Order: sequence, then C-alpha cells, then structure tokens
Amino acid sequence: MPVEQRHNDSDSSNDHAFEVRLAAALHDAGGTFDIDRGALVDAGTLRGRRLRLRRRAIVLGGAAGVALAGVGGALLVPWGGSTSGQPPAAVSTTPRPTASPAARGVTSDEMISTLEKLLPEGKFGKAEGRGVDASDPLVAPYAQVVYDDGHGAAAISVAVNRVLPGGNDARQAVQCPDKVYIPYDSCVTSHLPDASVVTVVKGYEYPDRRVDTKLWTANLVTPDGHHVSLSEWNAAAEKDAPVSRDQPPLSVAQLQKLAAAKEWRGVVDAIPEDPRQTQEPSVAPEDGRGIRQTLTSLIPKGLKVVAHATDDDGQFTYVVVDDGHGRSLVQVNVQPDMSDVAGQLFGSGSGTLPDGTLVAEHKRPGEKGVAGVVMWTADTMRKDGFRVVISAFNADSEHTPATRATPALTMKQLRAIALSPTWRS
Repeated sequence: MPVEQRHNDSDSSNDHAFEVRLAAALHDAGGTFDIDRGALVDAGTLRGRRLRLRRRAIVLGGAAGVALAGVGGALLVPWGGSTSGQPPAAVSTTPRPTASPAARGVTSDEMISTLEKLLPEGKFGKAEGRGVDASDPLVAPYAQVVYDDGHGAAAISVAVNRVLPGGNDARQAVQCPDKVYIPYDSCVTSHLPDASVVTVVKGYEYPDRRVDTKLWTANLVTPDGHHVSLSEWNAAAEKDAPVSRDQPPLSVAQLQKLAAAKEWRGVVDAIPEDPRQTQEPSVAPEDGRGIRQTLTSLIPKGLKVVAHATDDDGQFTYVVVDDGHGRSLVQVNVQPDMSDVAGQLFGSGSGTLPDGTLVAEHKRPGEKGVAGVVMWTADTMRKDGFRVVISAFNADSEHTPATRATPALTMKQLRAIALSPTWRS
C-alpha cells in the first residue's frame, strides 16, 4: 500500500482503509474485537494533511460501469463523471434535509438491537456499539455482536456514515481491493433497483494467512450518500480468537440484504450534517496517470514494469518491476504542503541538502511481517513542504514471500527518483 512513513514504525498495523475500503479500515488497524470501530470510520472519512500517508487499495476500473444517481438528478458514476463518457462534471452539492433533534436520538442500544433484529434467528453474545452524537458528526454510529446460528460463534459488525454522492469516498467504498495489497478470494459488485451499489469481498483477517480467520465484508453506497459497511468473521472476535466455523455465517446475498436494510439509512439521516466536510469534486482515476508516468519514466533501465496502479487523486502510485532476478514492488507518494509534520517525519538521522531539502533513508522489514521481506525507503521534503517518499520491496506485494534478496532498486536509485525535479510537473 502507499508507504506509511513514521518516525516510529513499531506500531505497524494489519493494514485499512476507508482509505481503501471502509471495511478494510475497520479491521486493518489491528487490535481485538474491542477496537473502537466507530473511530476508525471517522478517521477514514477525514481529509487534509495527514502524518500517516493514505492506505488505499485501488484497482483501476474495479467499479467500471457502476452508476449512482446524483442528488441533482444527473446520473453519476461513482467517480463523479457521467454515463455519457464525457469528462466528469462538478459533483452536485444540493443539501439534504437536516435531521430533526428527535431523529438524532439513536442510541448505542438501538444500534445493537437493530443489528440483532436484522440478523437471521440465532443466539447473541457480547455486544457493543455507539449511537449518533448530535454534537459531533464525525463520531460515526456502529454496532458489533457475537452471533451464533447453531454452527459456531461469529463476530459481526456494522458501521454507517455519510459520503459525498459521486465523490471519491463513495466510489472507493464499492471498489474491489487491489490484490497487491489485500488478498481475497472473491469480490462481487451488484447494482440494486434503487441505484445503490454494494460490493461484497470474501477475504482474510491476516493478509499473510498466518491464521485462517476469514473476513467477509459488504459496503453499500446509496445515491444520497448513505454508506453502510458490514464485516463478519468465522470466529468470535476478529483477532486472537480461535476459528469457530468453516465460513462466516452470512452468505453474499444475506450480506447484501443486510447492508441494504432501510434501518441503516435512517441512522445515516440522523447524523447531523458536518460543516467541516469538504464538498470537493471527485477526481477521475485517469487523472492520476501523470504520477504513474513520472515514476515509470524514472525507473532505471533494465527494469521492466510488469504491473501498475494509481490512486485516483494523483498522490500515490505503484509499479512492479522485474530485472530477470525476481519481481519487486515499488511505490511512491507525492504530497504537497507537508511542512507542518516535517519535524515528526525527519529526525536526527535525516540529512539536509544545500537547497534545504530534507532527506531520510530507511531499511526495515516489510510492514506485513512476512519473513524475509524488506522495505527500503527514501523520504524527501522540499523547503515548501513538497514531499516525495518512495519505497521498494524484495517481493511483488507486501503480503507474499520474498522473490529476491534485496529490492530491485538500490537506495541510491530510490533517492535519485525521490529527488527528481520531474515530480513538480
């Protein structure tokens, strides 16, 4: 995934992301089933400057052909364009009715009871949740229970929030993950009669499969910006619990039905509008081709690019290269206006060039804990806060075994790429 460059990397997570998919973000941050799932939802919808680089798992064209009806009446595809094939227009920002104070009274108990009511008949164990906080629209409602249909206990959770119709978050929520970063068995995207889109992914809690805990997720986005994210496991907790059944309890069809339940849309409507939410137009995936083309142009001769993908806002891309001695993943983030976190990103071991550019180099084990995988990183920041950070691995993904002893690019080559003036264009 996009490299997460921190001064202290000891708390590396099990990967995320609304920033990749909300359901992934719900489990990727690590911890037990007791994790504050709602807080992860909140973090996934925040934008702006970040100390952590975004961890979106994008597969280009993964949601091709999926259509959402925009609130302004136009038919919008999830990336904010139209069905006519013309360049994307500005996203409609027509306000929706604000929920009444009475409607905002959704409690944590109501969230839990709604989830239990919508599940098939069975027994319920440990439960927790959070309701709608009228004072803070970034505090997202969620519920999680332990459910047993007679074939073994399973953890099931739901989280809801609001996304901008036709915006990037809406599109990303229903994309299939990129297998370079998130392994899974299947991904199915379906169109509902009301123009909602729901994507069900059958994957695993641990990308390296060190424990066979399965994680199946469903993410639904409606034309009005309701986002419902479901997760289920074949264990009573997402981590640190023995596998209690062969498969999670709900089928693809059941996950789709549960995600589409009108009750969740009522909860989203009860969330107060967030005046801090940026009503920004979405960026089409093809607009990110420039960063990929720049990286490809800077790859040393003798390395063949065999795979690639690009984040849709033009700040992240990766390529997989091969010099005949094994494939190597190379990824880069380009971020403007990062001066406010320079002190946290560049410590005593960093250097400063004559023009004021900060440079840090790191050689560390891969973030996913796969034995033998290493990650070499060159991190740079110009005086105006323009940051380019590039990493290379000795494997073709972060969760697969090493394909070679060291990355295909040397640290000197990584440094040269990060410092190239070409990124300014």
